[in-house]
Amino acid sequence: MGLFKSREGGLMDVIRCDEKEYLVWKWRPEGQGLDSTRTENSIRYGSSVRVKDGEVAVFFYKNNDGSQQDFIVGPYDGTIKTANLPILTSIIGLAYAHETPFQAEVYFINLSGINQVRFAIPYFDVFDPRFMDFAVPMAVRGNITFNITDYKSFIKLHRLINFELDDFQKQIKDAVAKYIKGIVANMPSEYGIPVIQIEKKILDINKDVAAYLKTRLENDFGVNLQSLDISSIEADKSSVGYSSLMQVTQHQTSRTIEAQTDVNIKNIYDTQRINAENMEETLRIQREESQRVQRLQTESSFINAHALDKQAEVLSAAANNLGEMGSVNLGGDGNAMNPAGLMMGMAIGGAMGGQMGNMMNQMGQQMTPPPVPGNNSASYMIAVNGQQFGPYNIQQLQQLVQNGQLTAQTYVWKPGMSNWEFAASVQELSGLFNSGIVPPPIPAMP
Repeated sequence: MGLFKSREGGLMDVIRCDEKEYLVWKWRPEGQGLDSTRTENSIRYGSSVRVKDGEVAVFFYKNNDGSQQDFIVGPYDGTIKTANLPILTSIIGLAYAHETPFQAEVYFINLSGINQVRFAIPYFDVFDPRFMDFAVPMAVRGNITFNITDYKSFIKLHRLINFELDDFQKQIKDAVAKYIKGIVANMPSEYGIPVIQIEKKILDINKDVAAYLKTRLENDFGVNLQSLDISSIEADKSSVGYSSLMQVTQHQTSRTIEAQTDVNIKNIYDTQRINAENMEETLRIQREESQRVQRLQTESSFINAHALDKQAEVLSAAANNLGEMGSVNLGGDGNAMNPAGLMMGMAIGGAMGGQMGNMMNQMGQQMTPPPVPGNNSASYMIAVNGQQFGPYNIQQLQQLVQNGQLTAQTYVWKPGMSNWEFAASVQELSGLFNSGIVPPPIPAMP
């Protein structure tokens, strides 16, 4: 094609970056200083280009349509000619009519390098939402690491000529300080924690700041945030605001603990009182039920006797009526025997006799003798939670044992005993707790 035919001659250039640590580096021909002459941007035909893995070479040049740019992503090692740089060849050839040297600015951008920026944000005021009158100075320290992944966006945001990494890092530090201040200042209200305990939330703060910074650094600086490490959030303990806030919070904490202790003690007393009342009510109900059972048994015994009296009265009235029926004249002589009346009286008498017999048999089946006097008549008092209940007989005590309200370690007393004693130690009651006793087998029916 005849592209880059040299009319001036001269040595060929090697376009490469030998810097060990860099983010953006501008290439200049050997021996040319910053803006010394126009020849610092002159590239001769046949010059070689070497781009390492993890970096990109950016060519800026002008043609008839204005500024243009082209990229060579490493790894690449070759010379500038038609065969291996078709893009550069076509653009430069059209722009410069195949003349050499042609003018172009060449920048190398490090895509694999990791850049770390340490930051130390000086004290700034943070307020506790509960006590807005006290400002506590806070300082934040840490570091961020970033790299460049989208080099085209990075180029759009920055003028690469005379790019200074120190100035760029200072811009990032200022942005990081602004974002961290805003987030830390709002943490007490968002998380509901005291300012003096804010360092306990350092992991949550780090997470929130990292998420916010990642988007901002990409949009504002064209770099990718790899990590954020907030190493400390420190309050100025010598400040007036810190001392005043400590006094207020300590007093409030002391009052809170005291109030909570009072509530706990009251709950214990209330629980004990309720348990005692429930125990007393349970024993009262059981006592009334026992008395009711005894009363019903007594009433049952007397009601059968009462029914017998009433039935006897009915039979007596019927007998009287029977005597009168014997004198009924059914058509015969008044002085003669009345056979019909006699037969009727005998029939009624037989029926009444059968009824009387059935009534006596029924009474014999329904009436049961009262319980035999014995140990069941003994009356004991029991002591539960410092209160005494009773008196209870043996049957009632046995019911309490079955319900779990009377144990072997419950104190009991009855008239004649000098002191309260454990129920299990009273011989008369010890049998109530021998749950292991098994009755003998029932004898066979003859």
